[in-house]
Amino acid sequence: MPDRDEPNPARVVADADVLAADLLVGGAAREALDHVRRHSWVDLIASDPLLEETERLVARLVDAELAADHRERLEDERVAVDQPEGDHPALASAYQGGAAHLLSYDERLRSARAGLTLQPRVSVSIRPPDAFARLFDPASLYDVVEGGEYPGPDRDPRA
Repeated sequence: MPDRDEPNPARVVADADVLAADLLVGGAAREALDHVRRHSWVDLIASDPLLEETERLVARLVDAELAADHRERLEDERVAVDQPEGDHPALASAYQGGAAHLLSYDERLRSARAGLTLQPRVSVSIRPPDAFARLFDPASLYDVVEGGEYPGPDRDPRA
């Protein structure tokens, strides 16, 4: 079981809305997830139900073929975690994967009330993608996670 008191600052969960926006809109969602994709030592965490929710959303907005292709790409990029039945897919992914960051456009997840409810159970920072993209500091994170001087990005986010 993950250590709920010490989430990994190099583990990120993106809610289905952010994963879909990354594909369909770009903008802040893509910028935030490109930070993850640029660094082999930063992990995107996602449960199967989170990918299923994303696939349904993309299929509803565009079409099933694009949704299936996107899910396949996400399955290759993510670190898979199990999810207890009935849990919120993004929250469960964060908890089960020991993620320190959860990116979501859902104001209910980012509310003070949600924070007070979640705080005793899981230690995760829930913020919109634009805030994560603005605050992401790979050099200081690298020093904490890997140790040493930040060598710069080591992957192409578009590959």
